[in-house]
Amino acid sequence: MKRIAILTSGGDAPGMNAAVRAAVRCGIDRGMEVYGIQRGYEGLLDGEISKMEWHSVGDILQRGGTILRTARSSRFMEDEWVQHGAEILKTFGIEGLIVIGGDGSYRGGRELAKKGITVMGVPGTIDNDLAYTDFTIGFDTAVNTVLGLISNIRDTSSSHERTTIIEVMGRKCGDLALFAGLAGGADVILVPEVKTDINEVCRKVLQGQASGKVHSIIVMAEGADFSLTELQATLEEMTGRETRSVVPGYIQRGGSPTSQDRLLASQTAAKAVELLYNDSDSKAVGSICGEIVAMDLDKAIETKGEFRKDLYDLAEVLGKGVID
Repeated sequence: MKRIAILTSGGDAPGMNAAVRAAVRCGIDRGMEVYGIQRGYEGLLDGEISKMEWHSVGDILQRGGTILRTARSSRFMEDEWVQHGAEILKTFGIEGLIVIGGDGSYRGGRELAKKGITVMGVPGTIDNDLAYTDFTIGFDTAVNTVLGLISNIRDTSSSHERTTIIEVMGRKCGDLALFAGLAGGADVILVPEVKTDINEVCRKVLQGQASGKVHSIIVMAEGADFSLTELQATLEEMTGRETRSVVPGYIQRGGSPTSQDRLLASQTAAKAVELLYNDSDSKAVGSICGEIVAMDLDKAIETKGEFRKDLYDLAEVLGKGVID
């Protein structure tokens, strides 16, 4: 291939810029023309496409977000608009497209592939919900962001003898809550993959109080079994301890990417360019046991996730309250 394009789609994730940088420079190094598409699939439909040069991606490695911008496109869910997007790419002479995003972005890419465009998926989402790869770009940074919040909240929670609930992103995948909660020493971790009774949560907090704990930290994914307000009200009533809630929201998506995310972004984007250069079929690029791999795009999308029950069980043991 001689002419390729890049877009970032869906929720932004720290490390997307590192992936864009690697894709542009690796493409140019191979003698390819590289184009950037603004605002994801929405920008593609509007023809917001421009050629990128080596200097176009200077000084972006350390920046969060995405210089290509991102958006969610309802139009792209309709076949006629997918066809329109494919025709626009062909009008520009673009033979291959690198899509940096999550599950929804990959599904959009799969529809484009059906229209004759070769698509390479690069995993960019803080949710870590693409099961074909061990980790996604932005996940490690988001975990560390939440970890910092847990540490700060623990200080004030202890001072005021409170229970604090931190609700993090993750409607269907609880990895962010699990990894941050385990690393941050949370007393209770609530994820959508594990059904939990609200009375069991109260029991764990009461056990901690009985053993002398002056505070409790609960990390819950937004897709947990019950709402934040319901849990907060029930805990206050059952434990008699003041309970506060914290929702970091989009703070989780921002910030300078960690070294792990920068490396993953650079390596996966470089692999995507290599595959396009060698005229590969559509693939999803990821990392398994530290090795950069490529899987058939359709197979990657349909791969089912396996919850890290070993980490969840470890967190249960380490956060267990002990009654004297």
